[in-house]
Amino acid sequence: MKIRVRNSSLKGELRIPPSKSHTIRAICLAALSKGTSVIHHPLKSEDTLACLAAVQKLGAKLEDTGDTWKITGFAGKPIIPESPIDLKNSGTSMNFLIAIAALGEGEIELTGDESLCRRPVQHLLDAVHLLGASRAESLNNNGKPPVIIRGRMNGGSATIEGETSQWVSALLMTAPLMRKGIDLKVVRFNERPYVDMTLGWLKKMGISFTRQGRNNFEVPGGQSYFGFESAIPGDFSTATFPLIGALLCKDSSLLIKGLDMKDTQGDKRVFDIVKEMGGNIVNESGALRVSSSPVEGFEIDLNEIPDSLPAFAVLGCVAEGETRLVRVSHARIKETDRIKVMHQELSKMGAKIEEKRDGLRIKQSALTGAEVSGHGDHRVVMALTLAGMVADGETIIDTAESVAVTYPGFVESMKSLGADIEMID
Repeated sequence: MKIRVRNSSLKGELRIPPSKSHTIRAICLAALSKGTSVIHHPLKSEDTLACLAAVQKLGAKLEDTGDTWKITGFAGKPIIPESPIDLKNSGTSMNFLIAIAALGEGEIELTGDESLCRRPVQHLLDAVHLLGASRAESLNNNGKPPVIIRGRMNGGSATIEGETSQWVSALLMTAPLMRKGIDLKVVRFNERPYVDMTLGWLKKMGISFTRQGRNNFEVPGGQSYFGFESAIPGDFSTATFPLIGALLCKDSSLLIKGLDMKDTQGDKRVFDIVKEMGGNIVNESGALRVSSSPVEGFEIDLNEIPDSLPAFAVLGCVAEGETRLVRVSHARIKETDRIKVMHQELSKMGAKIEEKRDGLRIKQSALTGAEVSGHGDHRVVMALTLAGMVADGETIIDTAESVAVTYPGFVESMKSLGADIEMID
């Protein structure tokens, strides 16, 4: 599928879909729990449904009542499925399930689509093996999925690379269920707010843990999770796209609803950065009013919020002066090498953009519509759609079906706000 988009304005109200990061954590913790958990307003997307199917294969039971999931867990003892677990394109689910599978007693194979099987997991496999799993191997001996995991992981001391926060979160979530718990040190720690989110869930679940400094964690073993009830808040990562779209498109005014500014999601910082650039954002009775306004480029450290790189790359094309996106080399190991891909595709549209080792350097540019590739990456597709909304002429973006990973209704939402956009074969 492809998206066709032309120069647009955005007006109206938009409720942001639920958080993918919170939804996947809720699914995994419900599955690990004793008893039944109730999850209100979960995100139903390709990634979250892949995670949900995976924990069911490991023994969790689901009752879906529409806007609520009731999940009865397997109490930290996953069963051994008869066939491999396919996590499709969900990197978060792959990393979390590697650790969860290591709590079992037999061999569990985890795999995914072509994109997921290009993403590195070797550091996590090494840590899981060190903590007691008898087997934690990449089947192709390349440090990437598909993988075979055989428990049981009992705990101990380990050091993990923090290249992606998901490896850290995977170990922290499973640590309470290990016999010995873990003493974990993180080196080269990226994306810290996502680990803070995981720790917030552990605290909510009554789990005992200590944090020494920023990079050391101790979680006693022999603990248990019990059924919980929780509602999933709006997704700040997803909100980045309509936010920046409303800023960039002429004569736009958008009321964004469904976000909790007290939530632990790191991507809420995007709103502060946009304000610093001169963006017009006003709080309106608990919602946020965003209006088109000129913004000024400067250096933006995206180390803690790498998912915002594609959208900020587009914003940099419109911002006055020069925008530098820095300390975000880990954006190269997402669904695609997002640094390389955004440089490649925005260049086709006339962007003055330069690829750096750890980010991008962008000068204000007059964009022209073009045929570009989304590379099967949902955030790249949505970012290029924003570029098409401010470009002269028509832009066509391929692999548009990938937006279903986090925002299944993206095209319909933008169209309802007045965007000149449509999905085509």
